[in-house]
Amino acid sequence: MTDQIQPVPIETLKRWYRAMLRIRLFEEKVQELFMRNVIQGTTHLCVGQEATSVGVIAALEPEDYLTMTYRGHGQALARGMRMEAIFAELMGKRTGVSLGLGGSMHLTDAGLNVIGCFAIVGAGLPVALGAAMSAKLRGNRRVSVTFLGDGATNIGTFHEALNMASVWRAPVIFVIENNLYGEYSPIRTTTPIDDLAERAKPYRIPGVIVDGNDCEQVYAAAEEAVERARRGEGPSLLECKTYRHRGHSRADPAKYRPSEEVRLWLARDPLTIAGDRLRTRGSLTDEEDARLRREIENEIDAAVDQAQKAAFPTVEDARASVYSG
Repeated sequence: MTDQIQPVPIETLKRWYRAMLRIRLFEEKVQELFMRNVIQGTTHLCVGQEATSVGVIAALEPEDYLTMTYRGHGQALARGMRMEAIFAELMGKRTGVSLGLGGSMHLTDAGLNVIGCFAIVGAGLPVALGAAMSAKLRGNRRVSVTFLGDGATNIGTFHEALNMASVWRAPVIFVIENNLYGEYSPIRTTTPIDDLAERAKPYRIPGVIVDGNDCEQVYAAAEEAVERARRGEGPSLLECKTYRHRGHSRADPAKYRPSEEVRLWLARDPLTIAGDRLRTRGSLTDEEDARLRREIENEIDAAVDQAQKAAFPTVEDARASVYSG
């Protein structure tokens, strides 16, 4: 990891800070609604990982392809998915992005080129690779990005996708969100290395380690990988080292994590890093921050209200979504 990057314009950083805060407050509302049984099924929150979503997606163009994991709320929001439509999907309502039939782990929007959000670990990698190859064969400049967790680097699909992407020089970027835990297991109990970017070496593609809690660092690395892919130079692997502030899913208290580890990572909160930078540059006051939070909270409350008023999907909706006419 390197800190030697060109700082982004202050207005850009302010926009990214707002995007990260919006994700954070959205996820906190999701947890509240889940505990009230308004949202059923399951949820996997990305609280603490907002900088990776915002930084990577800021480097993309609207026509680029994106696949996500089941912890994909932040990426969906950063990509431009409507907040009300996400809440509705989580509530199982017909106005959701997948007609309320997919839930938290299946936020997909073809209009945004979000071509898959997968509950199965690593399932998005071959899909993203296929999308990248479709762009290459058509001769356009589109790239494909796939997010994956650290645990996905231990499965066959990861190695198969990297191998094929390298051989085909596919315009795809693999983004590992390394939050140090595969569900409840510390990474060193399942993986023999600390730096997962090393796994790019056998496939002769760049493997870059990034401070995943610093949106400017993430953006710089993602932009370089994206431009490399657009030039026809093939895939890249980014390892964004980050940390989830909450447990794996639902009401997991995450008591398996050492208290000192949690304390150190909470001190490196993505919002704190970006917020302190803005304050140092005279572009954010406590009053402005509080006003911004109120504004986003009002947006969230309005979105929740609209989602709750929506109808549930019908049996015909489900049938049409499963069977071809």
